[in-house]
Amino acid sequence: MDLSSLPIVEKFVRASGPGGQNVNKVSTAVELRLDVAAAALPAYVKGRLITLAGKRMTTDGILVIDSREHRTQAMNREAARARLEALLDQAAIRPKSRRKTKPTKAAKARRVDEKAQRASIKKARGRVRDAD
Repeated sequence: MDLSSLPIVEKFVRASGPGGQNVNKVSTAVELRLDVAAAALPAYVKGRLITLAGKRMTTDGILVIDSREHRTQAMNREAARARLEALLDQAAIRPKSRRKTKPTKAAKARRVDEKAQRASIKKARGRVRDAD
């Protein structure tokens, strides 16, 4: 999916993790924000995106993707954009609708027979009593 037409806001913040003294000086972590309501996306994609985003979605309807795994701004930006693109691609796939099915009579009979067989096995585990 093309990200250039979407209203994405990038914010760079200081990251924790590897980088030594560098992390205290340079803002390498990136925070991508996408206003889902303002995005030019089909309604079903927006709905799926909100569902798939989970805790990454704010109460204001803004999707936040954070990347701080690399030491450079450019690599973190690419990683965050790749994650956003993957999420959008996943949201664009419509899930197959489930068709109701019923078990066949033979399947029901097999189930009951297996239950009866299992019950007899368990019943045979009881104590053996003398006939005296």
